[in-house]
Amino acid sequence: MASGTDVRATTISSVSPTEPQGEEAASSRPGPVENTGPRTVKVLLPLPLADAYDYSVPERLEVAAGHFVIVPLGKRETVGVVWGEGSGEIAPEKLRDIVEILPALPMADALRRFVDWVAAYTLSSPGAVLRMAMSVPSALEAPRTEVIYRPARSSGDEALKLTAARRRVLEALRDGPAMPAAELAHLAGVGTSVIKTMASVGLLEPVERTMRRSFPRPDGERPGPTLSPEQQTAAQALVEKVQANAFSATLLDGVPGAGKTEVYFEAVAAALAAGRQALVLLPEIALTAQWLKRFEDRFGALPAPWHSGLTGLERRETWRAIAEGRVGVVVGARSALFLPFARLGLIVIDEEHDSSFKQDEGVTYNARDMAVVRARLVAAPIVLASATPSLESVVNVTAGRYAALHLPGRHGGQQLARLTAVDLRREPPARGRWLSPPVVEAMRQTLAAGEQALLFLNRRGYAPLTLCRACGHGLECPQCSAWLVEHRFRRTLVCHHCGHTEPPAHACKYCGAVDQFVACGPGVERLAEEALELFPEAKLELFTSDSLMNRDEASAAVDRMIAGEIDILIGTQMAAKGHHFPNLTLVAVIDADLGLNGGDLRAAERTFQLLYQVAGRAGREDRPGRALVQTHMPEHPVMQALVSGDRDRFVTAELADRAAAGMPPYGRLASLIVSGPDPSAVDGVCAALARRAPQQPGVTVLGPSTAPLALLRGRHRRRFLLKASRETALQPLLHGWLERIGLPGSVRLQVDVDPYSFL
Repeated sequence: MASGTDVRATTISSVSPTEPQGEEAASSRPGPVENTGPRTVKVLLPLPLADAYDYSVPERLEVAAGHFVIVPLGKRETVGVVWGEGSGEIAPEKLRDIVEILPALPMADALRRFVDWVAAYTLSSPGAVLRMAMSVPSALEAPRTEVIYRPARSSGDEALKLTAARRRVLEALRDGPAMPAAELAHLAGVGTSVIKTMASVGLLEPVERTMRRSFPRPDGERPGPTLSPEQQTAAQALVEKVQANAFSATLLDGVPGAGKTEVYFEAVAAALAAGRQALVLLPEIALTAQWLKRFEDRFGALPAPWHSGLTGLERRETWRAIAEGRVGVVVGARSALFLPFARLGLIVIDEEHDSSFKQDEGVTYNARDMAVVRARLVAAPIVLASATPSLESVVNVTAGRYAALHLPGRHGGQQLARLTAVDLRREPPARGRWLSPPVVEAMRQTLAAGEQALLFLNRRGYAPLTLCRACGHGLECPQCSAWLVEHRFRRTLVCHHCGHTEPPAHACKYCGAVDQFVACGPGVERLAEEALELFPEAKLELFTSDSLMNRDEASAAVDRMIAGEIDILIGTQMAAKGHHFPNLTLVAVIDADLGLNGGDLRAAERTFQLLYQVAGRAGREDRPGRALVQTHMPEHPVMQALVSGDRDRFVTAELADRAAAGMPPYGRLASLIVSGPDPSAVDGVCAALARRAPQQPGVTVLGPSTAPLALLRGRHRRRFLLKASRETALQPLLHGWLERIGLPGSVRLQVDVDPYSFL
């Protein structure tokens, strides 16, 4: 598991966790005060505070755990959740009353326990985690209402004459439902004043109704596609786990194109048939285009999406519908894990190995691991699907904590793409080029056959580095220790860490030389430029987060690829997984060594997963596929494993290396990042941390050291890395280390338990 957060308001507080802090701080007392006054409850606020606050309950309110309430906080009012009975440690005269109960369904006990669990594991304040579970404050308010009109049961005055307009209104309502004035007036061809007059004279009856968006209900009984015997066996095993209505964790392991999605769709159907909800987490927004189409074909309706692209109204309506049980299936990004499901009966993590499930800011957590916890708390099965499972999941299967289902072959009998390593030391590209002769020839053959090619380079923009020929200085981000990346198509320089942008430079700020800048290294835009020079008649398109800004644009690009409107697709990791392009037969990886640099613990694992997945895009229909991997290190174990197709041998060797070094999944890691605008203040905190570092067998503390990204968003950064045995209770150890460290107001200390990023 992996997590972390800013611990300024959590682990470094000297105030008792049972008492309010900040604006609501109470005087310290030697012991509990006997409270003979009104009932008190703890209210947790969605703020980075150490604990819930005690409030008194007015006699007029019937408050229970889970209720969303409005409470006073200093000179303002805020929304919180009743977390339980009061501590009884606050003097009655210091307590303040709950103001109001909000008209939303109470937060379920399982979700409240999940908030507490995530907070404890990640060393976050419970309020910071609660904020993720209360991400749509407007959904807690009373639903909006509207007035609709229906025919009155009696006209009231027999002498009333019906005009032609009034007759048309009554005719429109004769066999249909009641309608709002504007809709009814439009249907009858009259003005809204006619509707209101008819209501005033008793011909129509106004009725107030709650405005709710309706969500289509996926049909779990709808027949699915014919499954292969292997798929059917796996699907039946998952269906039985759903029907057992109990917690279980299953790794669904299958090669690219094996039909894992169709298999877990059967588990989704079983959850729907049982009247329960299903959550499917996907790592990339671009993956949802084809996935949604397959889901709609299978269930006759779309699931409810949850991602950052939703409007405020869409988020409000979806959040409330999920809480009320009116949504059967949700597909979303990692934040969907904190939605208020009424009857959660299944969780699916697709591409479970993907690092984008890790949140690195705020409450840092791994959605894959936290999803297992939530499934356990609601007694539901969870399915983790991948063609390249994470080593953590592989070890969990070996240890018996997870069950495993294997799909060893592609659906329909298609063969996996033949993968060949291109040794750039022997067959380098022409000077100033990036495509090697074998790749160019393979592209020529592919296009001549009327087939499609994918060029994969996990590097956005035109060039990762721009240097001055005169003095050698590179263009750097003013806020980060990072180079500015040229995006030539947009005529801008961008920092991919903080988002800083500036126009292309003409004069060097170091030496004053004019028009002496040169692009170093390739990005996807530079690759597109070269491909167009080589194949000017080809239809080419970029598939990156810069060129496709939202889900609709990504979906349209996928449709164009399937329709054959694109000959050469040039993409980053967005194109590496989940897509099914029937006419794509060639994949060329331009810089296969890119992910192996930097000494990251998971560098080899991530590189293998990414390249294996992208190679799996080729040859998914009746035409055989091939993949060419350009590398300067064909002898590297990752390249050898890819060429041989022996994934299990690579996994075994990688696990042996991890075990020998005591690294995850056989050991524990925690990262501490100290940051601030003043480097001397940061170094002062680091010195205090170093003096109090844990000294016990089986625990090693490395650091402080300057982080690889020494400056990020204007903050200087230092890192500690704590390494411990698997048996070490990491959270108490970290609490004991950090609780006596004081932080200046400008310095932040972030804890990341089981880190994924080492930048």
